[in-house]
Amino acid sequence: MTTDWNKVIKIMRSNSADDFIRNVTYQRIVKRINYPTEVDLSGAAIGILRLQDTYEMNTKDIADGKILNSKMRTVALTAEDCFEIGRVAYSEHDYYHAILWMQEARERIQKETKPTANLESILDHLAFSLYKQGNLKRALLLTDELYRMNPDHPRAKGNVRWYEDLLEDEGIRRADMRRKVPPMNNPRDKSNLKDTYEALCRQEVPINTKAQSRLYCYYKMDRPYLRLAPFKVEIVHQNPLVVLFRDIVSDEEMRIIEMLAVPKLARATVHNVVTGNIETAFYRTSQSSWLGSTEHEVVKRINKRLDLATNLETETAEELQVQNYGIGGHYEPHYDCSRRENVFEKTKNGNRIATILIYMTEPEIGGGTVFIDLKTSVSCTKNAALFWYNLMRSGAVDMRSYHAACPVLTGTKWTANKWFHESGQEWRRPCGLNQLDQERYVGDLGAPEPKRHLNIRSEKARK
Repeated sequence: MTTDWNKVIKIMRSNSADDFIRNVTYQRIVKRINYPTEVDLSGAAIGILRLQDTYEMNTKDIADGKILNSKMRTVALTAEDCFEIGRVAYSEHDYYHAILWMQEARERIQKETKPTANLESILDHLAFSLYKQGNLKRALLLTDELYRMNPDHPRAKGNVRWYEDLLEDEGIRRADMRRKVPPMNNPRDKSNLKDTYEALCRQEVPINTKAQSRLYCYYKMDRPYLRLAPFKVEIVHQNPLVVLFRDIVSDEEMRIIEMLAVPKLARATVHNVVTGNIETAFYRTSQSSWLGSTEHEVVKRINKRLDLATNLETETAEELQVQNYGIGGHYEPHYDCSRRENVFEKTKNGNRIATILIYMTEPEIGGGTVFIDLKTSVSCTKNAALFWYNLMRSGAVDMRSYHAACPVLTGTKWTANKWFHESGQEWRRPCGLNQLDQERYVGDLGAPEPKRHLNIRSEKARK
């Protein structure tokens, strides 16, 4: 926490630890190591709130270090930690979470022999949050308590009068303002999109059994090279097609890719459709770097393999993007392609026609890929690659490709993805006779469907 770091700085300065300070300064300047800032604190707190909502975690359990069904246990949070999380929510006008965490901070400070937080600040923030969520009587009672603790508090006396006036405006007599307190009201902002996204991340959306019965696995052998070494393909969704290539890369290849990517990792960015600028965003929290074919033989080999797997030209595709998602890392629902009509005016290679996403690791909990409109969830499977088309064969945006990366709860998620562009695909994925024509399988040019196999499991699953 940034508050702890500020204490460390004070201690260092008070002890006049000149050599230590010089060393820290050297590390910061030469090795570009930055100290934690308020931005880091805010990002970490918002990440905790995101995980809490997505995986429906209890505030007390999180504060106690209990992470759902995970074997991992973390250090319990102090009252100060809970207050800081609540304060970040409060500053974002997120009074739903502010109440949850301020209440937890209040309970914890009462059990601490040496208080780590300021009870007056907790009550002050909690009272106003309760008021904003429609708990006027509760806000008044807490402010009464605050005023009794400190009659000189800069806001307590004025807020007592203010809450009393508001209750009087509601027709409540002064004698009843502190009696018959109704149950707590703390609703969370509702959003059908967010509810669907979070339910998919928890894998709670019912599966359509009829649609699932039509899914199958097959060996992809439609290229001469693949006769000897076919790809194992699992169809995850039909209409539109989403498939999973099993065991498409090896552990050693992914180790090398990670080794190449780490020195170049930087905060992932997004394209602002309003300003046209490339910028960081709260809805995408990960680190990424880009690897070209000339950087290592393994990158070149993987690009060739992705060509064989997808039947799409890689010469006009983007470089391999490697991404690392830490705890809370996510990417909210989005499209990979541009929805503008003048894409070729912006880039000579046109729009992103398809995406292939390689799962380099498997987080213990979370991190899956979900398709909102398709009501489909795909868990991270190490060394597998998820593939889908962003555009119809006509070139129109397939609005059903709306997808998201679920937040990582425990473990670390590494991925490598490649975006294929329209240019160069004229013979590989030509337009159909009908505007709505789409693939039944990868590389579908009208031939019969591949021979079905009951199940194609990963090498790991067979052992």
